[in-house]
Amino acid sequence: MEPKDYIVSRIEGEYAYLADIETGAEVFIALALLPPGTTLGSKLHCELFEYTLIENA
Repeated sequence: MEPKDYIVSRIEGEYAYLADIETGAEVFIALALLPPGTTLGSKLHCELFEYTLIENA
């Protein structure tokens, strides 16, 4: 899996929807798998299924 950057576009319950910054395609993932402090609008970097918080909204 190639590295990608995402923006948290919405949060519903225990899941976050991530929009790919380049394509706009959405994926969803459990909030428990994202770094602490992730909120709506946060920018994340994903590499090898590990998410890193780039910028908080």
